[in-house]
Amino acid sequence: QVQLVESGGGSVQAGGSLRLSCAASGSTSSSDCMAWFRQAPGKEREGVAGIDTYDRTYYADSVKGRFTVSKDNANNTLYLALNSLKPEDTAMYYCATDGVPCGRWDRSPGGYRYWGQGTQVSVSS
Repeated sequence: QVQLVESGGGSVQAGGSLRLSCAASGSTSSSDCMAWFRQAPGKEREGVAGIDTYDRTYYADSVKGRFTVSKDNANNTLYLALNSLKPEDTAMYYCATDGVPCGRWDRSPGGYRYWGQGTQVSVSS
């Protein structure tokens, strides 16, 4: 079992920045793949960013160049830096892991067994 706890969400104006954190505990390893997803009201959950076993990072086209995913293996924490935020970035943000290594990012929510409770990001225009 893996437990994930997100933090760092909030309300900002367009153009602002936030840094989300996801603390992992339990049966987790630094080689496990991890990802960030988001879900806006009335929309499907979508992949935002991921990091694989080799610390290669991946991004959805909609956030590329604005968001940065990183991982602190010593503290089992995943981060997502959100810059140049837009109103369309408003959503609940979730971190996820399947608890196993991987060679590339799985963008499908169905590929992950473990999820955090989410942290809300709201961007006003």
